[in-house]
Amino acid sequence: MILKNVEARGYRTPTRVQRGAIPHALEGSDLIVTAETGSGKTAAFALPLINRLLKMPRGKLHAVVLCPTREVAQQTAREVKLLSAGTRLRSLAVYGGTAITPQIKTLLSGVEIVVATPGRLLDHVNRNSVKLGDVTCVVLDEADRMLDMGFLPDVSRILNATSRNRQTMLFSATMPKEVLTLSNRFMREPIRVSQYAEPKPPETLSHGVYPAKQQDKTRLLLGLLRKERLDGVLVFARTKRRAEQVAKQLARAGLRAACIHGGRSQRQRDEALGGFSSGRYRVLVGTDVASRGIDVAGVNYVVNYDFPAEPDSYIHRVGRTARAGRTGTALSLVTTEDTKVLQDIEHLLGCRIPIYEMSSI
Repeated sequence: MILKNVEARGYRTPTRVQRGAIPHALEGSDLIVTAETGSGKTAAFALPLINRLLKMPRGKLHAVVLCPTREVAQQTAREVKLLSAGTRLRSLAVYGGTAITPQIKTLLSGVEIVVATPGRLLDHVNRNSVKLGDVTCVVLDEADRMLDMGFLPDVSRILNATSRNRQTMLFSATMPKEVLTLSNRFMREPIRVSQYAEPKPPETLSHGVYPAKQQDKTRLLLGLLRKERLDGVLVFARTKRRAEQVAKQLARAGLRAACIHGGRSQRQRDEALGGFSSGRYRVLVGTDVASRGIDVAGVNYVVNYDFPAEPDSYIHRVGRTARAGRTGTALSLVTTEDTKVLQDIEHLLGCRIPIYEMSSI
């Protein structure tokens, strides 16, 4: 059944991270996995987890997948459901920003897998709608992002409440010292699986920069969208306010644009993501909340309206396109203040990024 689900998802050959992680995960080993975005990390932990739970009693919570944001939890839960279709395994996405009563009802009816943000999961623990004592598998997805968002105390509490004999799998795009500290405290002789020495974007991604003054950015962005007829465009702005302003300016110019950032409600975020994926919106403008773990379908172009402050953020932003072997394009509007970061990114990429002039638009 699992193999049929894998085929139905369109998977033909495993990715590098899947080849490296799945055999060890099937053996029950603790894992620390670092891999680029879009490399197939979710299937790398979901398939061994599902295979393991097929042999365990139904009606008890056996596995928890922790995610940093609601969007990541939603997407991961959807993938788990698709890969476990027909197995009678039950899973549930648990996150804040939505009514808790339906979640409580489903949890009390009995599920085997919970995909959750740490805060909402602990809320259920406090309400006794979740008991973690029987959990024998914990996955930390986007672990670096979770720690960066201040979730270490919550994650520690959750891990301490689960079985001491659990399997712990930690998946991350980068490996800062905080993640290693977490692994030393809660993992048993973990096996390291690394796809690369340092984070790099997909090789199928092309890059380009446009020198720009701050006051010219919106005009330049509009020129790119109109002249080049770009479609499926994810635009990154530095702040929530800037993202809102850019989205409104694009809409006033007659372009179908939506906005996503941490200050928007769950309904607004779902509507923006769904509309973009379906093609109702041509452009999605967001902050870095959209750069980590959000698998937005249909991203052909990433445009950095505001250049990121460090190379790592650039890697995660542009990783929203050219996923799973597809091609994509990353374009950046660069001011003189961005010169040092641009040089650092070029050093990371090992090449110069082509420079285009505004007059070409």
